[in-house]
Amino acid sequence: MKWSVLACNGMDKAEGALAREIGMQVAEAAEAEIVCPVLLNRAAKRYQDVLASTALVVIDGCGTRCASKLATQMTVKPAHKVLVSDQVKTSGISLETWLRLGPAELAFAENVKDQVVSTLTAETEARAAPAAAEIAWEPPADYLMVPYDQFEFRVPRVGYLFNENDLWVRVRGSRGRVGISDYLQQSLTDIYYFDAPELGSGVEQFGELGAVESSKAVFEIVAPVSGTVVSTNEALIEKPELINEDPYGEGWLVEVELSGWPDEAEFLLDGQAYSETLTGKAAEGGAAGKG
Repeated sequence: MKWSVLACNGMDKAEGALAREIGMQVAEAAEAEIVCPVLLNRAAKRYQDVLASTALVVIDGCGTRCASKLATQMTVKPAHKVLVSDQVKTSGISLETWLRLGPAELAFAENVKDQVVSTLTAETEARAAPAAAEIAWEPPADYLMVPYDQFEFRVPRVGYLFNENDLWVRVRGSRGRVGISDYLQQSLTDIYYFDAPELGSGVEQFGELGAVESSKAVFEIVAPVSGTVVSTNEALIEKPELINEDPYGEGWLVEVELSGWPDEAEFLLDGQAYSETLTGKAAEGGAAGKG
């Protein structure tokens, strides 16, 4: 698998200077193509072939997310995102106000580079590995319909279990497939990005399992089960709207190798029990699409 890197150019603040440095280090370590944001904006055809044949890593300096916005403008869906300002907060590093990077900043950049390259390596190896025996994830055959005001929420009658955070899991053997409910996708409205967890990462029941970004909010995925992430829905890179269109089918998010099943099932709701909570949820949130 080949990668390309689009990073903030870092000409106005320290976080941008770090993003530029991290981008160069990632490109060198991962043997990735560098996509210059200025040239991409002014002469997009220059990178047409690169963006079509590689998976894009976007590295933003601050919350303005200029690189991400540029990728969106070019209708390119990033395979991996890094927000340096968030990494800075997590690390506790104190940045200098100038743009030249000192030893502490360079060490920080190398640490972030190592994290990113580790993720890219894991994804590349996972895609290159022989495919495991495919599990049949047939679509739901029957739904409970929960009306509220002018809205209507679908809940599969059987085969799906839900947590209180509106995430579902389906279980086949030792594997669990996770996604968001119809109620949640309607509440979030148009979803345009899934920030997937790293392949091979572990998660506890009710722990963080990535996030989805919509026109209304960034929503943390709260895992309904514990386990190890073994697959993410690659179709969402190019078409995140599948989450809205088919939340119980093609819009699934991740698959995990289960570690706490079946004991964890007692903390989840079946379709009937979950459907009984939705009218109250919608009323409390101001109804889907309005909350």
